Amino acid sequence: MIEVKDLRKSFRQGRGRRARAVSAVAGVGFVAADGAITGLLGPNGAGKTTSLRMVAGLLIPDAGCVIVDGIDVVAEPRRALARLGILSDARGLYARLTARENILYFGRLHGMADAQVRLRIESLADALEMRPLLDRRTDGFSQGERMKTALARALIHDPPNIILDEPTNGLDVLATRGLREVLRRLRDEEGKCIVFSSHIMQEVERLCDEVVIVAHGRTVAQGTVAALTAQAGHGDFEEAFVRLAFADEQLAGGGVR
Repeated sequence: MIEVKDLRKSFRQGRGRRARAVSAVAGVGFVAADGAITGLLGPNGAGKTTSLRMVAGLLIPDAGCVIVDGIDVVAEPRRALARLGILSDARGLYARLTARENILYFGRLHGMADAQVRLRIESLADALEMRPLLDRRTDGFSQGERMKTALARALIHDPPNIILDEPTNGLDVLATRGLREVLRRLRDEEGKCIVFSSHIMQEVERLCDEVVIVAHGRTVAQGTVAALTAQAGHGDFEEAFVRLAFADEQLAGGGVR
């Protein structure tokens, strides 16, 4: 389980007297349960990636906290990160290494014995349908092949919690469908807690059990797709998202257009 409580983060822009603090996250909070896929949905620039970087311990929040399976990420980062598998938008594979070597390297970084890592790679190769990729250098991989390798790397230590930051970016239809199937298996068969960020409403609607709508750096609504459409008073999820995410603008402009 991942608990995110009122996260806030600002960055300095400019230099000298012209420098100013710009708020990137101004109050993001949600709970992601085990055995469920929780989607962070919001427009580009809403604060999703910054929030997930704080969940992953890559940024220290100015305020608020992240609790992973009862462990405070800031207070005990190594313990918390051992329970997280992270697939960021920048997948960062080592191009001169094979897929197997990329995954093995990350297993070693997690302190796993080589024999244990090799067994885990075989299991992941079957689960992710990537056996033909294992002994090819990742240089020249398609986006779908890179995604599978990066996901196997994130799962090598069998973490109970998985963070995916816009993982379908650049994927074709078949690769996107394959990723959805993998995530459903991880949820249904292994009971993983999965947090999935996206700005694509159709992906979130099809995949997620719970949706957190983020706009202007803060959480503005959370619930199932059915609950959110009911809250917005509109049966179409895209329209419901617009009403919930941009409620302030709609009020200032005289309503939904």
